[in-house]
Amino acid sequence: MAPAQVTMAETFQAAGYATAHVGKWHLGYSPDTMPNAQGFDFSFGHMGGCIDNFSHFFYWQGPNRHDLWRNGQEVFAPGRFFPDLMVEEASRFIEANQARPFFLYFALNTPHYPYQGDPCWLEHYRAVPYPTNLYAAFVTTLDARLRQLLAKLDALGLREQTIVVFQSDNGHSTEERAHFGGGSAGPYRGAKFSLLEGGLRVPALIAWPGHLPAGQTRSQLAHACDWLPTLAGLCGVPLDQRDLDGRSLESVLQSATAPSPHAALHWQTGPLKNPQWAVREGDWKLLGNLWDTSVGDKTRPQTNLFLANIAQDPGERSDFAHDYPEVVQRLLGLREAWVRSVADR
Repeated sequence: MAPAQVTMAETFQAAGYATAHVGKWHLGYSPDTMPNAQGFDFSFGHMGGCIDNFSHFFYWQGPNRHDLWRNGQEVFAPGRFFPDLMVEEASRFIEANQARPFFLYFALNTPHYPYQGDPCWLEHYRAVPYPTNLYAAFVTTLDARLRQLLAKLDALGLREQTIVVFQSDNGHSTEERAHFGGGSAGPYRGAKFSLLEGGLRVPALIAWPGHLPAGQTRSQLAHACDWLPTLAGLCGVPLDQRDLDGRSLESVLQSATAPSPHAALHWQTGPLKNPQWAVREGDWKLLGNLWDTSVGDKTRPQTNLFLANIAQDPGERSDFAHDYPEVVQRLLGLREAWVRSVADR
């Protein structure tokens, strides 16, 4: 078996950067899985999937339990709004390390449920239909905290020296705890937990004034894993030579006509015995055990293969499998080869 892949934090830590995690973690509570063992010099936040933003308790799956930590030690700040604590901790880290390179993972818990927007924004969206009003207020609450953090960079004169990446992790939730919705995937079908475009296609922005084109969009196929080699390349940081899923987007960032670095992309989620999966090659996308979460979290996976063409049918409502069996077989071959390659790592 190949050794475990290096993390982004470890990559930048090894290059002499100060590294910090602030916010959500959701990758383990044991000392070896918490942020300080994964390349972060500093860590503040919750280790589970979500918390109440005022009590900092996790209220699901068993007894209520407090979940707020600084460098692996439990800390308490009852009544303090968690997004405000995030901005305070991140601002202190930036100020303390302004004279040296730093890598900050600012892992926002907003707009993950529970929806707890600022009172002013709840009032602002009062006329918007439920539950979109709650979701919109919480998203705007998020925006306000990002504005505060960017203001810290400006105050310290660091904006042109700092690469800022904003990346969502999945589509909006339609779970009961999320009031069965509030967000929108626009023309795309699917939501959180689904490998349809509504679950996969998320906002991603990068800004580096004076170094990268501004005010432009890109349509090339890319993936969140691409940020590691991209940022390492932009910063001149040596990259570990172990096998990476990500590919550098440097050429794509510079040119709207540059080709995608990916010939194909793969996704898999759920139980290993019968997972939901997808493989995409160009405009073609084959899904197995399709799960459409657009209508709520009670929908169960289907077991058939579903072939979508994103260019012809962005909403993935038409199944092209019967008309293009040769495409199905080709993408199945890509899927099987990928599964074998992952098993060999």
